Amino acid sequence: MTSKGPYVIGVDGGTESLRAGVFDLKGEPLAFAATPYRTEFPHPGWAEQNPKDWWAAIGSSVRQAVQEAGVSPQEVCALCVDTTSCSVVALDASGEPLRPALIWMDVRSSQEAGDVVASGDPALKINGGGAGPVSAEWMLPKALWLQRNDAETFARAAHICEYQDYLNLHLTGRLVASVNNVSIRWHYLARDGGYQAGLLEKLGLGTLLDKWPNEVLPLGAVIGGLTDKAADHLGLPAGLPVAQGGADAFIGMIGLGVVRPGSLAFITGSSHLQLGLAEAAFHGKGIWGTYADGLLPGLHLVEGGQVSSGSVVKWFRDLLGVSYDVLNEEARALPPGSEGLIVQDHFQGNRTPHTDPLSRGGLAGLTLRHGRGHIFRAIIEGIAFGSELILEGMRGHGFEAKNVVIAGGATRSDLWLQIHADVSNLPLGLTKVPDAPSLGSAILAAVAAGHYPDIATAADAMVTVERVVEPNREAHEAYRPYYEAYKRAYPALTSVTQPLTALNQG
Repeated sequence: MTSKGPYVIGVDGGTESLRAGVFDLKGEPLAFAATPYRTEFPHPGWAEQNPKDWWAAIGSSVRQAVQEAGVSPQEVCALCVDTTSCSVVALDASGEPLRPALIWMDVRSSQEAGDVVASGDPALKINGGGAGPVSAEWMLPKALWLQRNDAETFARAAHICEYQDYLNLHLTGRLVASVNNVSIRWHYLARDGGYQAGLLEKLGLGTLLDKWPNEVLPLGAVIGGLTDKAADHLGLPAGLPVAQGGADAFIGMIGLGVVRPGSLAFITGSSHLQLGLAEAAFHGKGIWGTYADGLLPGLHLVEGGQVSSGSVVKWFRDLLGVSYDVLNEEARALPPGSEGLIVQDHFQGNRTPHTDPLSRGGLAGLTLRHGRGHIFRAIIEGIAFGSELILEGMRGHGFEAKNVVIAGGATRSDLWLQIHADVSNLPLGLTKVPDAPSLGSAILAAVAAGHYPDIATAADAMVTVERVVEPNREAHEAYRPYYEAYKRAYPALTSVTQPLTALNQG
């Protein structure tokens, strides 16, 4: 090991596990450790976790990571936590959970989400410019569901907050909220009064204001020092500064160096996220946001997303029982457009720009010539077309991504990377440390410890772009007619797929 202390710890509380990483102040990771926890699915659409499992996991992961890094706990100067969002917890006055948490993927509150939109409140401008919808994943639908369906818990709860807030409370003894979480999932408007009391009153949720954290902190602010109990649990010194974190994917933006206007984080996996930073506010149909000061002061955060992306690729691979290497080799030999195939990537509905949960996947243009390589390539191209449609919508509102950094599952396939670059005609940067959320949290910890004056300076020092995938102009031109066909597929298929979806949901 060549790096020298001090060190920072970035903690990433994910869906399946909590992962801790030890980093030096140049962003080099020394060690990672992860502790899994269970998710229960009591009913269709429900997804619950025990918050006490999160607390056990942070102790286990931090201790193991520090041990494997071979550093002294006294060499650690700060830590920061990012978590899934919106994962809602109800706590008693001592901070103990009153029931299992409704984690981000829990969508039991679909009816309540519709009721939020029906309120017509001006705060809904961040949901498609007021057109909606509001996702059942968000805070207000989940809180409204608790009030209606678990009234006793709602009434007893001294605090209703997030996974993020629960961990920080037990680390420091302070209950505070992250400007990131509340801006992106709580309808908090930093420049328009903060918490929207009028919206809460319209929904009959006025008492929620007394249950939410009173103080909202910016990213990288010091919440407080580790309590004696927390220090003993984590094996770190009491009083160690704990920095304010936020939602995992958004903190991943910082870990990718996306900290200036015009830059965009392209986070890929089972689903895709397109997260950009703009100088000016804008709202409109087909996008989520913008969220003022939701990541960095003075900037506006815009969000797009695809529900199904890597999950479709995996579905096809599993269906055939063939390796990715074989499918990539066959697909690579084919021209742009897969010799006339178009795939609509809405296998689990569409998040943006159509925001249509009833839309479904489609495959058009099949002939007897087409084989598995054609379909595999067409799936990847369809996902890339879906991403470009989101970027096109952002451009229509004045935001054009000039610097794009990509992370996640798609980076393991050179073919997939090149198709994304060619379809959108954008160079894609890949960073040295692929674990962007953990690094993002480590960057915030370094700022909190005083080693950097601000987040952008810290990201410049701690994030390294190792290579850039350049677009092929000829391939981009070849994709144009296929992209236009992709855009026509949604209205053409809607009349076919939506009745069938409704029939099979019934």
